[in-house]
Amino acid sequence: MTEVTISIAEARHRVEKTLMDNGVTADNAESVARALVDAEIDGQSGHGLRRVASYAAQAAVGKVDGHAVPVINETAPGALHVDVANGFYYPAFDRVAGRLPQMAKAQGIAMAGFYRSHHCGVAGHSVERLAEDGCVALMFANTPAAMAPWGGASRLFGTNPVAFAAPLEGREPVVIDLSLSKVARGKIVAAAERGEPIPEGWAVDVEGQPTTDPARAVKGAMLPFGEAKGSALALMVEMMAAGLTGGRYARDATSFLDAEGGPPETGQLIIAIDATGLSADAPARFAELASWIEADGDARLPGTRRLARRKKVQHNGLKVDRALLEGLSG
Repeated sequence: MTEVTISIAEARHRVEKTLMDNGVTADNAESVARALVDAEIDGQSGHGLRRVASYAAQAAVGKVDGHAVPVINETAPGALHVDVANGFYYPAFDRVAGRLPQMAKAQGIAMAGFYRSHHCGVAGHSVERLAEDGCVALMFANTPAAMAPWGGASRLFGTNPVAFAAPLEGREPVVIDLSLSKVARGKIVAAAERGEPIPEGWAVDVEGQPTTDPARAVKGAMLPFGEAKGSALALMVEMMAAGLTGGRYARDATSFLDAEGGPPETGQLIIAIDATGLSADAPARFAELASWIEADGDARLPGTRRLARRKKVQHNGLKVDRALLEGLSG
């Protein structure tokens, strides 16, 4: 792989242009480009520039509506119900990112439920923005089916990420972002391409039997981390992100990765809590707890490497695979 270094601005411009060339409005393309490039900056390449081709293909055939305008209904004083209208998630989140902290600070807590939605990328980025505005934030997102419940064989759950962020006085927020499968599906696909076995416990075959054969695993289902505990968390996310919001359950959602079929129509739920609503010194106490972790041997706070990489890229530019870059509009 040959890498080239480009500016963040150029990366965003190229993504915007590629999306607009495939039927995405300028406003929506700008929002999506910012999210994908931010993922690339943080080293989350699976949610970064590698998504551009599939996003563009889906927009070109209407699997995702590049012209969609989200519809936001305030169904209760602390609740926003967001119809993403089969468009991209990022513009919909942008429209509520400023309202949620205001609502939370007015009444202590607020939530936004998204339905008829799409891939939400790095879930940690959404909650980080809310933490920067003084909120403790939680996000639940369901994704197309890839994972079996513990003891089962069918793809019933997605990898169903959970994200959390909290403001720390005097420094960047702490951000936790977890998918609930034992490993990313990409690792299994890569092993299949190399013809190498995978560790037992990563996946089951179509009959629900443990397998170390990645080809059988790709046809079967991934397994949750933490076994039965991870499966219970995946169920929780499915209920919060899809059952509560009106999004499709994972088993009925189409893929985020190709242009086949109709819109995925998945869901997300974000909860914003005023960080000072119960205790004015909570952000200071959060920072104190963080310092104890960092002072304990080799322990580190979640997100430390991400922040270090972000600062490095902002100073030196973004290294991108040349072939990937050449696939984007100039």
